Amino acid sequence: MSEVFLKTIWWIPLYPLIGAILSIPWSPGIIRKTGPRPAGYLNIFLTLIAFFHGLFALNIIWEKPAQQLIIPYLQVVDLDFSIPLEISTLTLGAILLITGLNLLAQIYTIGYMEMDWGWARFYCLLGLFEAGLSALVLCDSLFYSYIILEILTLGTYLLVGFWFNQSLVVTGARDAFLTKRVGDLFLLMGVVALYPLAGTWNFGELAQWAQTANIDPKVATLLGLVLLAGPMGKCAQFPLHLWLDEAMEGPVPSTILRNAVVVASGAWILVKLEPVLALSPTVLSTAVVVGLATAVGTSLIAMAQIDIKRAISYSVSSYMGIAFVAVGTEQTETALLLLLTYAVAMALLVMSTGGIILNNITQDLTQYGGLWSRRPISGLCFIVGVFALIAMPPFGGFWTLQQLIENLWTTEPAIAWTVLIVNGLTAFSLTREFGLIFAGKPQQMTVRSPEGLWALVLPMMFLAGFCLHVPLLLANWNLLPEFTTINKTVAGVLLLSSLSGCGLGCLIYLNDNWQKPVQLGSKAVQDFFAYDFYTAKLYRLTIIAVVGSVSKVMFWVDRYLVDGFVNLVGFATIFSGQSLRYNVSGQTQFYALTIVLGVTAIMGLLAFAFF
Repeated sequence: MSEVFLKTIWWIPLYPLIGAILSIPWSPGIIRKTGPRPAGYLNIFLTLIAFFHGLFALNIIWEKPAQQLIIPYLQVVDLDFSIPLEISTLTLGAILLITGLNLLAQIYTIGYMEMDWGWARFYCLLGLFEAGLSALVLCDSLFYSYIILEILTLGTYLLVGFWFNQSLVVTGARDAFLTKRVGDLFLLMGVVALYPLAGTWNFGELAQWAQTANIDPKVATLLGLVLLAGPMGKCAQFPLHLWLDEAMEGPVPSTILRNAVVVASGAWILVKLEPVLALSPTVLSTAVVVGLATAVGTSLIAMAQIDIKRAISYSVSSYMGIAFVAVGTEQTETALLLLLTYAVAMALLVMSTGGIILNNITQDLTQYGGLWSRRPISGLCFIVGVFALIAMPPFGGFWTLQQLIENLWTTEPAIAWTVLIVNGLTAFSLTREFGLIFAGKPQQMTVRSPEGLWALVLPMMFLAGFCLHVPLLLANWNLLPEFTTINKTVAGVLLLSSLSGCGLGCLIYLNDNWQKPVQLGSKAVQDFFAYDFYTAKLYRLTIIAVVGSVSKVMFWVDRYLVDGFVNLVGFATIFSGQSLRYNVSGQTQFYALTIVLGVTAIMGLLAFAFF
């Protein structure tokens, strides 16, 4: 009986997909008498089934070797399109994380979108997201993973553009879709180019092939770079990071999934492809450089934002940059542990601020203040989320960063110190957000701001409790180091970076005597960080300008050369046809005379040329 849960593991992505399909009749109002509520409850029920299916399967596979399930599909000559699924503790743990967070997000939606007219459509899209993410972690094929990533890109576009009657929403959805497509295009090149070299798209077989592969270093570098571009777009890394900022226009419940696990899907593929990327040291170095640049840059940008969602979104890019650093330094286990601790902490931060945004009808941090006395549960959950994300012992984030930095402390000290700086900057940024929201005196927008409905508070409290228990889970899974083996210097410096960031944030933003908003001495420097290093303007002056100029040239060529030549031929045909019609009289002798005259003229010309 227990083996049934493993053999039917492919049902898990089908549960939310069925829920999404069954929600369709409520979306356009085909079913009206019941209202859209049943669509949400149906999706919650099916997600709960998927969660327990994964839980039972994990209990069976625990401490056992990984298994592979092949779903036969299509085989054409040497191409085998069968669908391989990996059943292991890792994949099923990821399944529980995805289904569990989506279950909490769906319950959160009940309170957040209680009166929204697109209720059924939103639950349908959440189901599509859950199905895609579940299929991604189970799938053991790069080819099918790419297809699933495309589905997730479409889901991002639809969820970001959910409130499509707003101009900023439409722009954000468009930019998110197009930016991701840039990375996806390069990833597709890598997927196509990899098969002739390795003869497989299976991740396990690719890892075995990479151990003995003997290919040209230039080919390995080019292949690794195009494969790296896909995760760069998914994880919102420089220079493909702007989409996540604009994607904040979507509803908060979708942001819970997007910030916690959707962006991590790119890092998941990056971890799977690490053996192939390691064929070229240049590719690994590029991953480290991109990760460090993004982590430092977005941490600085986050400190200058006055929008709650955008400030959090830049912290997302920052931690995904740290994941790039872990993969680039060949610490894949650390990267996976980072994705776990990060996902639950980030989801909690989004939840704890989502209810505040809903109640106060603003995302401007400068209009908040004094909410600690009115929303203590949200405040406590926000603190737990901050401590779980940064390196604050004994929370999970501390052990992840401790492991990462300890492995780099002697070999790559510059990288280790940069990660320490990022941790301190993130601690300061999140403390700044807490101070602006909860400290100080109530403002006009926060005078009346009680805790939200049970559907908003319950998932938030449950997730806060889970964050508190993450260290215990890591200890039970033997993922925490022995106390005697810990590098005390690294642990002390890491803790000091967190305390420094939090302490400086408290000194400024929990101090009523410190004038706020804080103004730097140079407005140019402040604007430089506030406007994202002017990246959007740089895009307009470079890429967009070049594409626009090329488009204008192509338009001119198409309009005046291609179309002009075609129109000229058509006009000549019409003119000659109109002229010849007057020679059509229907009399045979007239046609004969015309032929004779024509032949005589031709022969006369030939005779003139000959003599």
